[in-house]
Amino acid sequence: MRDYEAVIGLEIHAQLLTTSKIFCGCSTAFGAAPNTHVCAVCLGLPGSLPVLNRAAVDDAIRASLALGCAIQETSIFARKNYFYPDLPKGYQISQYELPLATGGLFAGVRITRVHLEEDAGKSLHEGFVDSARKTYVDFNRTGVPLVEIVTEPDLRTAADAADFFSRLREVLVWLGVNDGNMEEGSLRCDANVSVRPNGQAAFGTKAEVKNLNSFRFLQKALEHEIERQIDVVSSGGRVVQETRLWDAAAGRTVPMRSKEEAHDYRYFPDPDLPAVIVTAERIAAIRAAMPELPDARRRRIVEQYALPEYDADQLTQSRALADYFEGVVAAGAPPKPASNWIMGELAHTLKAHGVDIAQSPVGGAQLAGLIALVEKGTISGSMAKDVFEKMYETGRTAAAIVEAEGLTQIDDESQIAALIGQVVAANADAVAQYRGGKASTFGFLVGQVMKAARGKANPKRVNDLLKQTLDA
Repeated sequence: MRDYEAVIGLEIHAQLLTTSKIFCGCSTAFGAAPNTHVCAVCLGLPGSLPVLNRAAVDDAIRASLALGCAIQETSIFARKNYFYPDLPKGYQISQYELPLATGGLFAGVRITRVHLEEDAGKSLHEGFVDSARKTYVDFNRTGVPLVEIVTEPDLRTAADAADFFSRLREVLVWLGVNDGNMEEGSLRCDANVSVRPNGQAAFGTKAEVKNLNSFRFLQKALEHEIERQIDVVSSGGRVVQETRLWDAAAGRTVPMRSKEEAHDYRYFPDPDLPAVIVTAERIAAIRAAMPELPDARRRRIVEQYALPEYDADQLTQSRALADYFEGVVAAGAPPKPASNWIMGELAHTLKAHGVDIAQSPVGGAQLAGLIALVEKGTISGSMAKDVFEKMYETGRTAAAIVEAEGLTQIDDESQIAALIGQVVAANADAVAQYRGGKASTFGFLVGQVMKAARGKANPKRVNDLLKQTLDA
């Protein structure tokens, strides 16, 4: 980067997957009609009192433990005072001086803090007949529980930042504390970036790039911003401390507001909320109930099942998929055939139907039963694909389909030899060509034998016996 180094830190906002808001019982479901999931508490009406959602705290603890953070015995909610149309109370309840968790390490990046807060509402700038003149506000999102995850400025490239964000999303979704839906805004990222000459210890002046809701946008925005700042500094200019937005259409960051002076949010402890006390027993119980994390599971799948790393990566795309694989193996399928079927036929069929593994009509034990028939030689691999399709459509087991439709593979040598004799007699020209050195006709003759057997003959036996017959 032209003798300059980038310094990047991230602030990631993740909505927690609780069914109700952080301080009231209103629904957190996305997509409802505007201003239907609201009450006096999340609107901050006089006389209303917030009550902390215990499940949100547990989710935040779970996320913090996965990031290697230390959970603080006492944390405090504060009022962050500022005016914005989508903030009905005129302040946001967040944690400031005493956050829930501190001092983690994840994917080689230090985690400064993890704190709980409520989400703000949403300003609607389009979709109405008078959107050109007015902005509307939807308060449904107000009060949805969030964790803000703040990193140290340990990242040095845009690609590394995008990779870190991707890995963090994987863990949050794996734990079931966030749905990972960046298009709906349930996972968002702000990036603080500065540049400095290579070898310089002091940080440069940083700019904040706000509300990046995809890995690609994060990487593109940082690549542009890094180059922009290098251009400024290398030409003798001074980077302005400011908040910027990513303009995807133009492919550049644009100024949003100046941060030359730190905004005074006038934080003070929320008088309506007591301190959050987290006992060692509560932490231990949550830790004990946590699932094996993705990286650890990938390593174990490679070691326990002797699978390639590629297979382990594919099988851990989601926790449900990893569970499915291990369920197939537990039901008796050899690991590699199980992996091949899951990554191949099952994945292709699920994608074609637009469903994920949790909705698969073919359960792990059913797939293991199909694989067992292939391994025993009862049906061929090509027959198995047809059987699988019927399993998916009907929910029947492979054994039931094979028995009902008479699909058992012909493995008897005398039967196959008789079919080969018929094919050889009926295709004298092809036989002569093969014996004359035209090896490509062998595949044609194999196909004719399989056709005569209606696809039921054991392909290996057909190949072996046909070659013996032709070479005799």
